[in-house]
Amino acid sequence: MTDRERLFGISVAPLGAAHRDVVEQVLAAERGGLDLVGIQDHPYQRRFLDTFALIADLLARTSRIRIFPDVASLPMRGPTMIAKAAASLDVMSDGRFELGLGAGAFWDAVAGMGGPRRTGREAADALEETIPIIRGALDVRPERRVVSGRGTHYPVPGYPPGPPPAHRVEIWIGAYQPRAMRLIGTVADGWVPSMGRTSIDALRASSARIDDAAVAAGREPSAIRRIYNIGGSITDGSGGDGVLVGPVERWVETLLEWAIDPGIDGFIFWPTTDELAQVERFAAEVAPAVREALAAG
Repeated sequence: MTDRERLFGISVAPLGAAHRDVVEQVLAAERGGLDLVGIQDHPYQRRFLDTFALIADLLARTSRIRIFPDVASLPMRGPTMIAKAAASLDVMSDGRFELGLGAGAFWDAVAGMGGPRRTGREAADALEETIPIIRGALDVRPERRVVSGRGTHYPVPGYPPGPPPAHRVEIWIGAYQPRAMRLIGTVADGWVPSMGRTSIDALRASSARIDDAAVAAGREPSAIRRIYNIGGSITDGSGGDGVLVGPVERWVETLLEWAIDPGIDGFIFWPTTDELAQVERFAAEVAPAVREALAAG
């Protein structure tokens, strides 16, 4: 268990037809004192708005909450433009943007939009090439005149980075393979797995790999966030099928347990029904109770 403040947030689906509903959910999350909003990034989905454009819109409508792509599609955007967008959004929001980043998926759809079709190994190679490029672009320093990369997938001859972000934008990786866990422990600021892709037992094992890689790199493992995308429904009855389908008490007990072991320090709630009401209940009843229980030891 880390001493880091626990973060609570929501995910909103970037549906073009539901833009007004998305805005309402995000404003409710801010009013309710939540910390984060995550937005999936699938540009090839015809019903979806562009995630980075939506983030800009939502940052302009809010004043406190942080927003991040959960996670940005590397093959559709590329590291130099991801870094440029990240810095721009952070400047315009006074430091409220974080960067979730993924190696890519749905390769037929990516290729259909003109992106590269990559094998698992190629995608991992490209992600590894990307981190120093993005980090170099975001950590603007007077002595660093250019950012460059010599990788196979992203050869970058050299360009002047900027503008400087308003705060140190964190890079959170959404990936699952052992190689990705080593990469996260070595150079990233966080890991963003999803409940539907990895169980708590698997998360525990992967988190240990991250810790081992961090120690080997001379880093403190607790400096790397673990942010879990969770889905479910808050109910008034005794509950139903699924670990996170049930009353507030079940939610609080479960999230408290996961915060202690395996030490998850961020929860992103993806409501499955009645999104606005669920966001309001999560903000008003679940998150404060978990925070209070953790503070009480």
